[in-house]
Amino acid sequence: MNEPRPTRDGVAASRLQLPPGDWPTVLDALCERFPRVDRATWRERFARGRVLDAGGKPLDADAPYRAGAEIQYFREVADEPRIPFEERVLHVDRHLVVADKPHFLPVAPTGAFVRETLLGRLVRRLGNPDLVPLHRIDRLTAGLVLFSASRESRGAYQALFRERRIGKEYLALAPPLPALEFPRVYRSRLERGEPFFRMREAAGEPNSETRIEVVARGPGPWCYRLEPVTGRKHQLRVHMATLGAPIEGDPLYPDLRDPGPDDHARPLQLLARALEFDDPLDGRRRRFCSGRTLSPVPAGACGASSPRA
Repeated sequence: MNEPRPTRDGVAASRLQLPPGDWPTVLDALCERFPRVDRATWRERFARGRVLDAGGKPLDADAPYRAGAEIQYFREVADEPRIPFEERVLHVDRHLVVADKPHFLPVAPTGAFVRETLLGRLVRRLGNPDLVPLHRIDRLTAGLVLFSASRESRGAYQALFRERRIGKEYLALAPPLPALEFPRVYRSRLERGEPFFRMREAAGEPNSETRIEVVARGPGPWCYRLEPVTGRKHQLRVHMATLGAPIEGDPLYPDLRDPGPDDHARPLQLLARALEFDDPLDGRRRRFCSGRTLSPVPAGACGASSPRA
């Protein structure tokens, strides 16, 4: 079992095995591998103890290079934006943490976000560096995320997702589809598209499946309940767009909008509303529900029930 990575301010260190090369120092290698970070910045990170050896001991900027050695370093993003929405912690015990994520907050470090992540916030809030997300939802999606809080039971909970023994329910606001019959099951083959962060449907054996039903019909968007059987990237967003009902506020599907700052007034209308499963440790049936709603909300629909476990 790998040793836990050191953390600073709720952010775990990244690991790097040094590749073959003739650099005189680790600093020289990092400057060449990460050219967007200048040498002065790397030196400053060494001085602040942000570059470590495999055992977690800070390295000096003149530490000699040794191919095959492992180092650890803490990623930093200059002027990282603050996400002005707060997560809600619905459940905490020795093994599990359940959080209700707001729109726009990533689950784990990615791209321009290092500190401003659900994982980082929870580590700082709960003081538990062993937290690990058991699954992911998109940064633009709101709702439930389940975290392992203990290394000893992590594998048992990871198996729930790997073996599809956990029920996942989403709500979405999207245009009406009066010509289609519901409930229905939609299957397709999803592959990485262009640009690399988008998915596309392709010919071949289906590898994605979603159960879809209508919760409420109204004069504006309908409210749909989506139950993903598989967990492909952007699966729900692609399936709804292909059916002719792209989820409200989606900047990627069916067409890619020009990138720009987040429009907090127009979030993606997709909510990870519920998770339900038999607890692998004691067999108890557990169900967690988000306390969030989608907006605008069709009358009598798309609200969330009180969370329970």
